[in-house]
Amino acid sequence: MKVCELYQSAVRRLVEAAISDAELEASFLLGHLLGCGRAQLFLDRERTLSPALVAEFESLLARRLAREPLAYLLGEQEFWSLTFHVTPDVLIPRPETEQLLETVLATVRDPRHPPPQMILEMGSGSGVIPIVLALELPAAMVYSLDRSRGALAVASRNARRHRVAERIRFINSDWYGGLASEPCFDLVVTNPPYVAGSVRATLQPEVRLHEPELALFGGEDGIRDLDSIISGLGRVLKAGGWFFMEIGADQGDYCLQRLQQVGGFESLAVHRDYAGLPRIVQARRVGG
Repeated sequence: MKVCELYQSAVRRLVEAAISDAELEASFLLGHLLGCGRAQLFLDRERTLSPALVAEFESLLARRLAREPLAYLLGEQEFWSLTFHVTPDVLIPRPETEQLLETVLATVRDPRHPPPQMILEMGSGSGVIPIVLALELPAAMVYSLDRSRGALAVASRNARRHRVAERIRFINSDWYGGLASEPCFDLVVTNPPYVAGSVRATLQPEVRLHEPELALFGGEDGIRDLDSIISGLGRVLKAGGWFFMEIGADQGDYCLQRLQQVGGFESLAVHRDYAGLPRIVQARRVGG
């Protein structure tokens, strides 16, 4: 079978399965198998593939048709114009988290504020947040925690890949459980589980069936982990230190109220995402 024939067959079946961007996904899968980019793939469109390669591609395609995420099949995902290794142990990085990082960096690079030296990131996942922070803030030391050992293995691999492993300390911990109760961090950033368990059935099968529940769901109403993080924030954040957290679109008011109830925070705000939805909570510890 020729490359063009296999590609056209894959596109047709992806379309029939109601998978969007069928042409793009077919080219990514075939390019991954053949070890080439999309441009080279189409230059080689008349190339005849061996039965073994065809069978291997069909196996990959069957998994995608069963709604296994493309990123898990490829083993990688682009984020911040960098390539990150991903596995089913971690969430697939999303554009909203890029906006979280943009918001954080715009704030801490303001010349009116001293640059952060000690950063805490909670919920390592694939490591995109701590790694980007380490790359963009080379004078800082980053501590990143996750309760999943599988996720920490992925994050550590990515930190080595992007040559920042010496400036990131990964900790196996359930939020503040592995940290000393000492306000030593200038910046705390987190993208915690915030999806409500009550909406599980409405999620796309790629998410519902394949991404890790531990990193997705924040209890039946989605606020369990948000509450835990806000409640303990004063234990670790320095006076004058900044806090940023990615949230669900309906959780902004709740988070601001909790920060006010806990007390000791100023500069409270909720930033909207590219779709205009509330997505990022901001606060600053009073003092400093």
